[in-house]
Amino acid sequence: MTEPTYPDAPPPQYPGATPQHPTVPPHSPQGAPPYPGATPPPYPGTTPPEYPATAPQYPTATPPQYPTSPPPQYPTTAVPPQYPASAPPQYPAASPQYPTATPPQYPAPTPPPQQPPRVPAQGFAPPPAPPQPPVLDRTVDIDPHTGRIHLAARQRGADATAIGQLVFQLPHFLCSLLVIGIISMFLAAPFDYLLIGAWIASGALVFHRPTEKLLARYLFRMRPALHSELTRLEPIWHQVTAKAGVSPETYDLWIEDHKAVNATAAAGHIVGVTRYALETLPDAQLAAVLAHELGHHRGGHAWATLLGYWYSMPARIAWAAFRIAAVIAFQIASVFSLLGALVVGLVSVVVVVAVALSFPPLLLVLVTPYLLAAVGRRSELRADVQAAELGFADAMIEVFHGFLRDEEQALAIAARENGGRAVRPGLGQRLLSSHPDTHTRIRRLEDWRAAAAAAAR
Repeated sequence: MTEPTYPDAPPPQYPGATPQHPTVPPHSPQGAPPYPGATPPPYPGTTPPEYPATAPQYPTATPPQYPTSPPPQYPTTAVPPQYPASAPPQYPAASPQYPTATPPQYPAPTPPPQQPPRVPAQGFAPPPAPPQPPVLDRTVDIDPHTGRIHLAARQRGADATAIGQLVFQLPHFLCSLLVIGIISMFLAAPFDYLLIGAWIASGALVFHRPTEKLLARYLFRMRPALHSELTRLEPIWHQVTAKAGVSPETYDLWIEDHKAVNATAAAGHIVGVTRYALETLPDAQLAAVLAHELGHHRGGHAWATLLGYWYSMPARIAWAAFRIAAVIAFQIASVFSLLGALVVGLVSVVVVVAVALSFPPLLLVLVTPYLLAAVGRRSELRADVQAAELGFADAMIEVFHGFLRDEEQALAIAARENGGRAVRPGLGQRLLSSHPDTHTRIRRLEDWRAAAAAAAR
């Protein structure tokens, strides 16, 4: 193999001597294994190849020259095409008028009234005016031509329970007559007889509306209804009276500020309802309560009860005065001696027995409270039935179930206060109650409803 020759220049001289390749590489403790043979293969040639002194020259050809002629000139303004000189056709100045009839307007559907939840007012502030209750039930007997409600032939009356109350009040009436007679003995003639006659005639004041208002305000602790309360109460009352065929103006609506569901029929024209019942009861249940009180008026229970109470008032006042005097005398006598207190007590008993023996009918006063309570329970059941006959049987049953829940809560509270033992009313308390127990009233209405359903088949 021959070395290549380079033109016109000697090869470059490497500095120093030609490097000798060691036979044993450094840092080898025993030496590397020898190559096969005596000597290693020689480096090719004796001298390295010579490189030319100057680098080869590349051609310096210039890039091609492009023509420098300017681009073609485009017109700077566009000349629009020329149309014929004739003017375009003229359209009529006024465009044709089309009918502007508007589409028929349909009445917008009235959304149903949204009834806000009733929140009992704090204190004695009047509640907000609730929405109007629904229109009268179509079962009400209304003349389709005149719109008049057909009034019943008998607006009020006196049933057996009302007559029974008057009869059992007779002993109290005799006691009052005795008291008035004793007072008249201190008057000169003819004022003694005038006093007795005026007292007997005073019973007519029970049906005198101004006197009834005084009794409702000061005796029954009622007040006239506010306008915001009448907004809800009057429409419901009109519906109840329409079902009964009674003129709504016959009775006056009053409010009792009491935190319980209750209503009252008093005198001859007073219908009272508690503010709590007005604020919490639904319309149907409130109508049922008002129908129950209307049943008391139609049966004569309200005026018979007040008339008996009116004629028994002189006897009640005399008995209360006698007890107060006896207690004061007993306390004064007991300060001085025990014997004096015993004498005062004995004299009081002798006076009571002597008066009772002088007028034997007065002994009935001892049993009339139980008889009047029994008649009162009967009148409540009759008023429930009259409300059911007007279509409020289901609503009355719902009201009574609310009464049961309240009674159970009251019994639970009384049991906790009594050490866990149940507190039930005794026999004497039940006999003197003027209202039947709630379970009896519910059962009576359920029986009436079942009988009415069987009769309708």
